[in-house]
Formats: sequence, C-alpha cells, structure tokens
Amino acid sequence: MNTSESLVSEQTNYRKHAFISGVHQTIPLVIGALPFGIIYGTLALQSGLSEWATLAMSFFVFAGSSQFIAIGLLASGVSLELIILTTAIVNLRHLLYAASLLPIVKNLNYRWRALMAFGLTDETFAVVSSHSAKIQNMHQQQSTTDPFLLTNQYQHWLYLGSMFTLYFCWQIATFLGLYLGQTLPAIDQLGLEIAMPITFIGLLIPQLRSTPMLAAAVSAAIVAIIGQQWPHQLGLIAAAVTGVLMGISTTKLLEGKQRV
Repeated sequence: MNTSESLVSEQTNYRKHAFISGVHQTIPLVIGALPFGIIYGTLALQSGLSEWATLAMSFFVFAGSSQFIAIGLLASGVSLELIILTTAIVNLRHLLYAASLLPIVKNLNYRWRALMAFGLTDETFAVVSSHSAKIQNMHQQQSTTDPFLLTNQYQHWLYLGSMFTLYFCWQIATFLGLYLGQTLPAIDQLGLEIAMPITFIGLLIPQLRSTPMLAAAVSAAIVAIIGQQWPHQLGLIAAAVTGVLMGISTTKLLEGKQRV
C-alpha cells in the first residue's frame, strides 16, 4: 500500500470511528426520546392528525418540541400561520446551537451544511458539544496524540452518527405511538411524558458551563414561569425569544470585553 492509499484508509477509519462514536454517545439519550416520540404519536391522532400526517411530520420536521406544540395548537383550532410562527420562534434556540457549531461546519460544502441543519436537535448538539469540550480539555492538558481528539476535522461524522441514530429512533417511536394509541387508548395516562422534561434537564445541565448558556437558561426559565398561564403557549414563545436574545447579548458582551 502506497502513502496515498494509506492516508485514504486512515481517513476512512477516523470517519467510521467518529460516526460510531456519535451513535454510542447518543444511545443513552434515546432512552428519553423514545417515550417522548411514543406520546407524540398517540397525541397526534387524538388531535385530529391522520396516521400519514403524523408520520410525515416526524419524517420531514424531526423536531420533538415543535411537533408537540404543533399538535397542541391544532387541537386548539388555531390557524396554520400561528402554528408555523410559534414553532419557528421556539426553535430560535437553534441559532445559538448553530453559532457554536461554526468551527465544525465552516469548511464543509452546502450539502453537508443542509443535512446537518435538518438534523440539528438538542440531543445531537449535546453530543457534539460534549466532544468539543473533550477536545479542548485534551489540548490544554496535552494528554493525547490521537488525531480524532485533537481536531474538529471529523466531528461532522460524529454529528452524522448521532443525527441518524436519533432520526431512526424517532421514526420508530412515532410508529409505536400510532400503534399503541389505537390498541391502548389510555397510554397517554401512563406518565410517559415525564421523559421529556427529564431528557431536557439532562441535556441542559452540561451546557451551563458557559456564561451565555447560563444567562440564556436562567432568563428563559424566569419568563416561562411568569408566562405559564398565558394562552396559546405564548409564555413558551416569550421564554424562547428571551433566552436566545440573552444568550446572544451575553456572548457579544464577553467578546467585546476580550477585545479591550
């Protein structure tokens, strides 16, 4: 094997390693996502969505919190425009995620960027963010010579492994929700929805190491508590907007202080 073939083989191995690592790191998070998806499939039917529409929303939208909000608003009889606006605002947090992922995606082509944008979820962001922190720690301690732990070069493959694991499991969970919702009508009373807040709390806590994330979380939590009785989930919308604006503002403030 010549040098060029050896290099290609080494790069292929690192890509496989990164992809499999993404799968392994995401599997524990699937434990919380599966009940979440099952409840979605059940409630979607009860809100009036057809089976195909329920599956299509998971297939094309692939955003658990947005899907829950959408079926809740559908059941309330609000307009399609308000549903789209509400889910878009709730997903504003992805702007913060995307900004954090810039070092990984800046050298990728538009096909990769489009795929990663579609698959951006709280869980996958948590996996990639955790790996990035590990890389940074390794750099500071100079405790490894493993290229996989010393560069962002292969992190998009780790992202891909996490994304496909979640995507596959979310489709399975939705299908199970549709099936169980018809065979076990009282499944929504089993308390499976507790998996959603527990999962989000588990994802949130490791992200509170940075000042912008902490500021965003605290401000969003305060607004969410204040607005919990507001109609049409406006409290949730206000909390999402507040958190994103606080996170961006804090980031810019800290960057400004570093330049001084």
